Amino acid sequence: MTRAGFIGLAGRPNVGKSTIVNAVVGAKVAIISDRPQTTRRASRGVATDVAAGWQLVLVDLPGVQRPRDVLTERMQRRVEHELHGADAVLFVVNAEQGIGPGDRFIAGHLLAARPDVSVICAVNKIDRLSSAETAKVLAEAGELEIVDELFPVSAKRGTGMTPLIARLAELVPEGPFLYPPEDRTDQPSEVHLAELIREQVLRRTREELPHAVEVAVQEITTRDDGLVEIAAQVWAETESQKSILIGKGGRMVREIGTAARKELERELGTKVFLDLQVRVRERWRRDEDLLDRLGIE
Repeated sequence: MTRAGFIGLAGRPNVGKSTIVNAVVGAKVAIISDRPQTTRRASRGVATDVAAGWQLVLVDLPGVQRPRDVLTERMQRRVEHELHGADAVLFVVNAEQGIGPGDRFIAGHLLAARPDVSVICAVNKIDRLSSAETAKVLAEAGELEIVDELFPVSAKRGTGMTPLIARLAELVPEGPFLYPPEDRTDQPSEVHLAELIREQVLRRTREELPHAVEVAVQEITTRDDGLVEIAAQVWAETESQKSILIGKGGRMVREIGTAARKELERELGTKVFLDLQVRVRERWRRDEDLLDRLGIE
């Protein structure tokens, strides 16, 4: 008999949820940066162990937050929807920052929304702490009413991930696999590739700009010689933001394009020609129809 089910990841922005998903899946299915709102869609990472007979569908949710525009309203609705459909919840906290008001707010939110579901707490980034400091954070996390079990981990280094994965596999119900064993994500190819490009934008921009930027892949073509041509647009909301993204003499967009192309080639396993254009789409974060087309539900 096999086991399969959904694990919803909850936590403040930038506690390492995406890194944990990638570590469990064994492939890069979620982009990573230290910017809030990095994860905008509820992307699913699929981890399957055929020999052990389990499949985990990890839902990397946007960080729980108070909505401030149509985009963040949709992100928050998606969090609530996915949590209600989860067989278990993985609540991720940042060991380096300790347990703060944001963690307690999310713990209370989880308790109110799903008092019946098992909540496993991953205390991430323990590689940055001493044993005494780790013990202190674990004690604080253990005091949260919603938490059933604690797992100290470093998703980046892989520390503590094996027992965490084993426990999550025990929590999902018996049943057939939900995805083919070879699948690693449910994201459409265009969306996944656009996210890899956006990751490079996030790594090079500051202040409000990361929140105002979206990437859309317009076309993917495979030539006879195997070269993949990708046409994509980086959207900003104002002309001044566009100027920053282009940079003096086009330096910024070239840097983004070069780094993104390398990521795309790693993902696709072939040479890529990336045509990257910067465009202004005013108020795109408040455009319901556009957000529908982007798959941000």
